[in-house]
Amino acid sequence: MDFWRTDNDVDARHIVDRPWKVLAGGEPFDTAATYEIENPSTGGGLADAPDASAEEVDRLVRLAATAQPAWGALTPRERAGKVRQFAALMIEHREELATLDSLDMGAPLRSTRLDVDGAVELMNIFADYALELGGRTIPVSKNLHYTTSEPYGVIARIGAFNHPLFFAASKAAAPLIAGNAVILKAPDQAPLSTLRLAELAAEVLPPDVLIAISGRGMVSGRAIVAHPLIRRIGFIGSAATGRSIQKDAADAGVKHVTLELGGKNAQIVLPDADLAAAAAGVVAGMNFTMSAGQSCGSTSRLLLHESIADEVQSRVAAILDGIRVGDPMNESNDMGSLISKAQYDKSLHYIDVGVKEGGSILSGGGRPSTVGSKGWFVSPTLITQVAPESTLAQEEVFGPVLAAMTFGTVSEAVEIANSVEYGLTASVWTSDLTSAHQIARDLKVGHVLINSPSRHFWGLPFGGTKSSGFGREECLEELLSYAETKTTTVVLP
Repeated sequence: MDFWRTDNDVDARHIVDRPWKVLAGGEPFDTAATYEIENPSTGGGLADAPDASAEEVDRLVRLAATAQPAWGALTPRERAGKVRQFAALMIEHREELATLDSLDMGAPLRSTRLDVDGAVELMNIFADYALELGGRTIPVSKNLHYTTSEPYGVIARIGAFNHPLFFAASKAAAPLIAGNAVILKAPDQAPLSTLRLAELAAEVLPPDVLIAISGRGMVSGRAIVAHPLIRRIGFIGSAATGRSIQKDAADAGVKHVTLELGGKNAQIVLPDADLAAAAAGVVAGMNFTMSAGQSCGSTSRLLLHESIADEVQSRVAAILDGIRVGDPMNESNDMGSLISKAQYDKSLHYIDVGVKEGGSILSGGGRPSTVGSKGWFVSPTLITQVAPESTLAQEEVFGPVLAAMTFGTVSEAVEIANSVEYGLTASVWTSDLTSAHQIARDLKVGHVLINSPSRHFWGLPFGGTKSSGFGREECLEELLSYAETKTTTVVLP
């Protein structure tokens, strides 16, 4: 199949085959350098993206700082109205934005369309929250004491490659509504939808209130983190990069940093669970069809009571065997490619390590036979008989590899679930809600789901503990975190 043409017979070439620029002052901003973006489904070149230098980042941040005061002077309701217009414009360009992500990072079109829809829904929820950016009076004396919410100024949001459009759009909404100008750092490997998003934003937002920057390596990212005019940073990505951002931010000044990092999330299945529902949930929780398992929320550890392990593993393997892997532009396929050869090699490495450490491949295990030799495709893989202390059980793969292990008692299951450095989500499958609540209490994670795989509910706080980061997003707390509280006292006669 021609990867440029969708099943709806829409030629996507014109969407990508165009000059890609950073937008500043309402005009294209020419960076001195560009770099080639790869189509991970073919391994071939896709487009040339701007490669911003530290000096160019400085110029762009200063443009945003100049634009921010007028934006911040609007009321929260006025800013929310502009964000709603922005979201509506994204719906008009839904197919274009989804296609960019499918070509750029390898996810199926059905999934990237859902990313556009989810971003729009979350943007409108933040717009609904706008009036919560108020203050309060505090009667600590007979005088007048009140608080107000004020923007930081310029904030940076650094996105991840697994959901480029979703992270860029939804994570810009809260800081914009709080009155900040926003610098979006596009993911190195998949920047195109973020750059296009900034062009759409310029149609409804004042110039330079939202600027998207692309650049390979650490040059532009570090320049953003260390910039003196940026005092608030939100990052989504790996724990290692999160720690680096913390260090660079601290070396540059006093900055407010929130981190949404990796996960090695567990699904615990007890004997009294609905085993068919649990098996389906285990597969759904791995995000195979959304991002080929490349997700911090992927539930990549399957903890099964020893009495039902064989049955659940057989059910899961049967579902995995039916997942169609291939060209993401072909809408008959369920799962696309990994983002890069590096991620492809990493996934295959962990499969190999899992087997060498005593695991057994029950489904998948390598490159699908149906995809040919091009692109970075790995079959959804289930490895059983994994030891809880093994490499595969402890380290985040960020790929389509599910590790199954067994337990004998509930306390053992909780101990295994808590034994990793991460603490993002966990799922518990059982018909005994008393037991479920007790397990939820003991799990050291940010979000426990009972009889459900890891998923997002817009409006619920999402975030982790331990090496999964800190701060909560997708909720009112995210909006409030992009404003500072100022206290005023009026001494009355």
